[in-house]
Amino acid sequence: MTDDAPDVLGAGWTARTLPLRPDGGSPDPVATLVHRTGSPSRRALLYVHGFVDYFFHAALGDALAAHGYDVYALDLRDYGRSIRDGRPPNHVTDLGAFAEELDAAIRLLRADHDEVVLLGHSMGGLVTSLWADSRRGEGLIDALVLNSPWLDLRGSWFERTVFTSVLDVVGKVAPNLVVSGIDPYYGRALHQSTGGEWSYDLAWKPFDGFPARAGFARTVRRGHARVARGLDIDVPVLVLASDASGPDDAWHDALVTTDSVLDVAHIKERAPLLGPDVTFVEIPGGAHDLALSPAPARDTYVGEVLAFLDARLP
Repeated sequence: MTDDAPDVLGAGWTARTLPLRPDGGSPDPVATLVHRTGSPSRRALLYVHGFVDYFFHAALGDALAAHGYDVYALDLRDYGRSIRDGRPPNHVTDLGAFAEELDAAIRLLRADHDEVVLLGHSMGGLVTSLWADSRRGEGLIDALVLNSPWLDLRGSWFERTVFTSVLDVVGKVAPNLVVSGIDPYYGRALHQSTGGEWSYDLAWKPFDGFPARAGFARTVRRGHARVARGLDIDVPVLVLASDASGPDDAWHDALVTTDSVLDVAHIKERAPLLGPDVTFVEIPGGAHDLALSPAPARDTYVGEVLAFLDARLP
């Protein structure tokens, strides 16, 4: 584990590299723990990003810190700050591998804080849900917040059934086979260079994404199947999503005021399957990443998160 170093977000942010066990790739994987300094608190919140994503949400960090949270974020192996030459970015064949860096980060936070909240976005919402279910009874977190979690596959009946069955075979025997990509429209709607509000590193979050490979698709669909069977997360869970979905394969005026990545009906349908204590909240006019929605939707999102935590935690 390295010491904290200045982070790409600038003054007030640090980053620490977390070495991970060898996984057959070269070089060995790492994760990165980002920290907003200057706001010591006994309450901590750890943010986990989605697919083709990393943590650049300084404004969200500022809002959470102003409410009394010590804010951290985790760039998972092969994402964002943790991308290394020689390793395919944003690729994993087992979502369970992320448990290593989640365990390491949460235990670091738990050592210095009385209360730990885990917040996952999109793929990070799926990863953190599966992790929280597998760690129930251990007292590692006090609440789970999910921002537009990827709990099911958006797509046609064929993609959700027949293609999923084929992927389960192909993903095992040819895990590196490229099976899909992402459309650039949502990213272009977000980024300042193409008319959006937000600045982020296009090497780490490119408009066209990174190739989705068969092994990754297989483990995601297996994660979806676990959610469909029902989880038993033993802390309060807050699930938030936009109030509407928009097309994901074309430019349209509502790219950042609807979820133009996932189907919000799937999120709402599967949220109750996460555990016995789940609250679902719709954010009118919310983007896929609710924290990147235009105002006032992003302020509504942050307000709902903080109100939930104030009500449910000591």
